[in-house]
Amino acid sequence: MSSKTEQLTDVSISKKIFNWAAVAFFVYMVLVAVGTVSSGFKLFSGGTAGAKEIFEFATNPFIALLLGALATALVQSSSTVTSVIVGLVAGGLPIGIAIPMVMGANIGTTITNTIVSIGHVRDKEEFKRAFSAATVHDFFNLLAVTIFLPLEIAFGFLQNVAQYLSHFFVGDTDMSIKSFNFIKPLTKPTVSFIKDTLDFIPGSNLGLAMVAVGILIILVSVTSLGKVLRKVMVGRAKTILHNAIGRGPVAGITSGTAVTIMVQSSSTTTSLMIPLAGSGVFTTKQIYPFTLGANIGTTITALLAATAISGPASEVALTIALVHFLFNVFAVALIYGIPFLRDLPIKAAEKLAIVGTENKFLALLYVVGSFFIIPGLMIFAVR
Repeated sequence: MSSKTEQLTDVSISKKIFNWAAVAFFVYMVLVAVGTVSSGFKLFSGGTAGAKEIFEFATNPFIALLLGALATALVQSSSTVTSVIVGLVAGGLPIGIAIPMVMGANIGTTITNTIVSIGHVRDKEEFKRAFSAATVHDFFNLLAVTIFLPLEIAFGFLQNVAQYLSHFFVGDTDMSIKSFNFIKPLTKPTVSFIKDTLDFIPGSNLGLAMVAVGILIILVSVTSLGKVLRKVMVGRAKTILHNAIGRGPVAGITSGTAVTIMVQSSSTTTSLMIPLAGSGVFTTKQIYPFTLGANIGTTITALLAATAISGPASEVALTIALVHFLFNVFAVALIYGIPFLRDLPIKAAEKLAIVGTENKFLALLYVVGSFFIIPGLMIFAVR
């Protein structure tokens, strides 16, 4: 009997070791992928000047916002899209275009939990509670963009603060961490291997192929990393979730941030809450702060991706990653800190849930139209 117990213990330990090794591997692949996107974009665009020509259609911040939202809705991962944006910025994408894209990614990522809420459609009351809890995330991010995008266009506040902080960490100050950058030596051999493997592709198309491969690696790695992290952390994550949501806004925001950092996916953490809301365990108002914490926690992936960039582009890569972080932190502080603004997403979500409950087709139309049809048509029309 004791022998069987020891064997089971050994298997359990082996699984844990394997899972943590998988975590390390997928983190490494995210870093490699970002480096590949950056290098490929430089080859394809011919530098910053070429990048500006390639993205000329997105010089309008509004189009960039829609592109970020649409891309994130398609891959259902803001972590993936923001990691790609970090690589593109390092390769020459103007930061003025990248900032609205990052804001758009925040909007697009909310589609996952809204889709999850559709699973409660058979029960009218469950669906109303679930749909309200899901769309409160939508309305918060829309309100945040409505407030901060015009301010950013007019004053460049987020960019200026992020540039100051990135220069502090990567610049020529005594606190610089540039000399401690060990990421590039680790990732360079793999990036070079990918480039050499694709070397049969002629001209600038080689760069385009590297960007495509890098994006594919990011998509696979971030998705796989989330799955593995859920295996090693899901018990703790669920405990934190159940214990913290009902303990007030500070605990909710903190736990939402912590759980999302653990699984590196705001879509995962917010989607976990929808069945709880549908079953009536928590109200939309109780779940709301946890959702805001998920917004903050998801920025860790872009910050991690920025460490894959070194040299002259390292500062601008860290800048756009910090913009993502600052945008979410300031949005939570401003909107949740002012009672009038705080209640707007809840009221809008509850009203939409009533309409969607009465007409299920309108609820489905909201999901498809808001995240796919309207952004796609508007991009086409403005272009």
